[in-house]
Amino acid sequence: MKKKVCVSFDYSEDVKYRNLLKAWNDNPSFDFNISDKTPDEINTNDYSRVKAVLTTKIKESDYLLIVVGKKTDTRHYRSAEIGEKNWQIWEIKKAKELGKKLVAVKIDSTYISPIELRGSGASWSMSFTKDGIIKALNS
Repeated sequence: MKKKVCVSFDYSEDVKYRNLLKAWNDNPSFDFNISDKTPDEINTNDYSRVKAVLTTKIKESDYLLIVVGKKTDTRHYRSAEIGEKNWQIWEIKKAKELGKKLVAVKIDSTYISPIELRGSGASWSMSFTKDGIIKALNS
């Protein structure tokens, strides 16, 4: 059975990693089989609408896979409107609120992990590899 996964990533910096996950999933010769619930780009400045779409997608998932990139723990210039430091932090908190399993994948092991992941019971991959991600999803 496919794992239902929503991917949390910094769109301006790390979309290529979300696209790589999608490519692995679409490639029949790869042993990578998830049901991707990640929304496509949400083209609106209506933050309540963005939150509604993200909440729906997280609810549809069993896992929130957080791509920990260079800017995952930095403040978004519109953080006041988001209500959190950035969208990824908002998604992590929403997933925790909804009782979803967290899987954190570091692009680079030196990148700072958000405090919201500490003590969360998240499974980790300290590098962005297919095998590391599969192992973290299965643990």
